[in-house]
Amino acid sequence: MSRGSLNRRDLLKGALALGGGGLIVAAAGGAVVAKSSKLSSKNTPAPYTNMFRRPPVLTPVEEGVDEKGPFQKYRLTQKAGKASILPGLTTMIAGYNGIFPGPTIRVPRGTRSEVRIANALTVNRLNGQPFHTVTHLHGSASLPQYDGYANDHTGPAQCKVYRYPNWQQARTLWYHDHNHRTTAENAYVGLAGMYHLTDEYEQAQLPQGEYDVPIVVNDVAFKSDGSVDFDDDSHEGFMGDVILVNGVPWPKMRVKPRVYRFRILVSSVSRSYRWQLSTGDPFHVVATDGGMTPKVAAVTTFRHSPAERYEVLIDFRKYRAGQKVELRNLSNKNNEDFKNTDKVMQFEVVADSGAPDTYQIPSTLDAGPVPWANRGAIDVMKLKPEMAKARRTVRVERKHGLWTVNGETWDDVERTGFRRVLGNPKPYDVEIWDLVNESGGWFHPVHIHLIDGMVLSRNNTSGNKPYAWENGPKDVFYLGENETASVIMQFNTGDGNDGGRYMVHCHNLVHEDNDMMIQFAVGDSAVNDPITSDPAYADDQPEEPVAYGPSRPLGT
Repeated sequence: MSRGSLNRRDLLKGALALGGGGLIVAAAGGAVVAKSSKLSSKNTPAPYTNMFRRPPVLTPVEEGVDEKGPFQKYRLTQKAGKASILPGLTTMIAGYNGIFPGPTIRVPRGTRSEVRIANALTVNRLNGQPFHTVTHLHGSASLPQYDGYANDHTGPAQCKVYRYPNWQQARTLWYHDHNHRTTAENAYVGLAGMYHLTDEYEQAQLPQGEYDVPIVVNDVAFKSDGSVDFDDDSHEGFMGDVILVNGVPWPKMRVKPRVYRFRILVSSVSRSYRWQLSTGDPFHVVATDGGMTPKVAAVTTFRHSPAERYEVLIDFRKYRAGQKVELRNLSNKNNEDFKNTDKVMQFEVVADSGAPDTYQIPSTLDAGPVPWANRGAIDVMKLKPEMAKARRTVRVERKHGLWTVNGETWDDVERTGFRRVLGNPKPYDVEIWDLVNESGGWFHPVHIHLIDGMVLSRNNTSGNKPYAWENGPKDVFYLGENETASVIMQFNTGDGNDGGRYMVHCHNLVHEDNDMMIQFAVGDSAVNDPITSDPAYADDQPEEPVAYGPSRPLGT
């Protein structure tokens, strides 16, 4: 099992930021590698000079109703593409359909989806190895064999059909690579996209259409020729100096004097963010990873780790035409920041010839009935500690030079033939997991597959209460330095899923790749084998033309 050179990492500790691609290595125990781009001034993007754009919405190749109900079928191809990110240069990426972010998939709740994903990639430009992939639909209660298990590889010239049940309440999901050892590299070069699960409840209560805006934020460093620059030698983390929003550096967006809903996903490999509007006005948090929040929280700033999704409302009605409002990043401890990483995007208010917006920002939201209540499912936000059948500790730490969970690594799981598990609850059992980070040198976003959880308490807040912005269903839990979060969850599997094995890991993808990952089982741990039940196979079909839905004008 290959690991980075500790000697090299130790030598780099405490280094200063150097212009033109110099390394920064945090001295506070995190040792994250950060790079400034090696671009010439003419090829360096300037904040707020490029127009905002939305990822295209993918059209199903087939849809209908069968004996199991409504369904939609989609096709995606993982392939190389050329992106116009920098002035005067093109950047080679590896993306779904050759674009970044990948196309957005929108599916009504209760409609099953099949997504055929073909791997037309050959060699990974960052490591020189054959480009293997795994696709994880993050936030979906999928069967284990369609959950993006890290060792369920799809090799070059292979494909796999992923089947998603889509019975959960409306939420913002995302699909991204999850290939063991190269998740960070694969996601960094472009393998990520959004997936929206919709229903009548969110449609009735939250802005739609033009005013429902996807925001995918990540940070990148570039070489002088426009190619992406990446360094994982330290195995600690990686941060770049250029902030992208939907693949555009520091874009500007024209907005009408209306209420907009922004679905914010951080797809960065390691960097976390702390948002603030330049006016000091509030964000109204209406949804978290797993869907709408029971109560709407108005906050002027909130922190956001990789893989978390927050949906917020911003009210632009109070601004005059021509006024500009910036979305800023105040950053967090143990990030490494550059000249413009405090900027994200700019909104410019434009006149609206339509009728005034009469939308009232709600104080409460109704996510609708809980799926599978007849099987014992309970609204996650109504779970009580006394319902828990077990309480477990999940401790994330650097131990003996390794990133570990409870002192174990994914290598330990592999050595048992993928049988070793943290626990084995039954379907619909309720448990409390205490997520513990006792390090002052790094933060860890902990992702638990399959479940929605509710933060019960934190050790670092007033009254040990959850932060105001995280009072909704979640599957990624930001563990800051020396933080413990207690999370209650129910292991809802839905009909047709007798259980199996699911992963829990740090979503600093460099940490994940270097083994900060273990697994748990639900129900029968031997069924739905995530590697052998429905593996990838040789792709013998030609790539078909891609169809997207209607697009919105650039900059809106």
